[in-house]
Amino acid sequence: MAVEALSIGPSRRRFVLAVEPYLYAAPSVFLIAAIMLVPLVIGLSYAFRDIQLLNPFGGGFVGLDNFRELWADANFWNALKNTFVWTVSAVVLQFVFGLILALLLNRPFPGRSIVQALVFLPWAVPTFLSGLDWAWLFNPVVGPLPHWAHALGLMATPENILSDPRTALWGPIIACVWWGIPFFAITLLAALQSIPKDIYEAAEIDGASSFERFRSITVPFLAPTVAITVMLRTVWIANSADLIVVMTKGGPADSSQIVASYIFTQAFQRLDFGYASAIAAALLVLLLAYAFLLVALRQLLIKAS
Repeated sequence: MAVEALSIGPSRRRFVLAVEPYLYAAPSVFLIAAIMLVPLVIGLSYAFRDIQLLNPFGGGFVGLDNFRELWADANFWNALKNTFVWTVSAVVLQFVFGLILALLLNRPFPGRSIVQALVFLPWAVPTFLSGLDWAWLFNPVVGPLPHWAHALGLMATPENILSDPRTALWGPIIACVWWGIPFFAITLLAALQSIPKDIYEAAEIDGASSFERFRSITVPFLAPTVAITVMLRTVWIANSADLIVVMTKGGPADSSQIVASYIFTQAFQRLDFGYASAIAAALLVLLLAYAFLLVALRQLLIKAS
């Protein structure tokens, strides 16, 4: 809308200028509301109803009954504990390896552009296929990893760690780390390359060591990117059940069950959508609390610095 071309008075022109940005944003807001908010509201409403495909004539309002069942459900608390181990381990390992890779790729060397393209390769593989690949690698009959672990003395006999309740969760964690490293590597590399080179040169002239330059220049510049990427990956991984479902289906004996896969189990195996929605609502509250806490902590650190 070309405001200048309109022959309108000053007051009306100010009104049009004030409204015009909202008109441009309206289609996006409408799409976001239709795609995200409407399903969210419907899903939350299911948490207060008895919706089971095995009880097609049910569906009535049950108040907080689903949440009372959730509070007394030992399997949910086990899944919540596993979610904490799964999320923290995957995010920390992805971040550490991603940062190391970003620091290496930030240095010039022959063929760096090719290596950068190869680093992104795991991220391009669908998580479903990644889960199938890693399940094959952990298979003691056809997969190489158990035999390598046996040859190195890490296992008495080639075994599938996915079938052992003590190690089943670590199979999907390893697959998740492999798949998610490129996200941190690429985003941190972009942040590293945005740091002005003359700052490093000035610090080097002043006699700062490599560690001092990393601590005083690199870390402060990376901090905003790290805060955002860690928060995003934490939410994504806590919500991601693909690898768990493909590799272990939450077993054996729920030893690798996380909350996201437990929702999948309740909804599509027990066909209890009301209870599954209550679990999803609880997970939503926990992740929102985590996000608000992280944002508040970041604001405090900014003020302190």
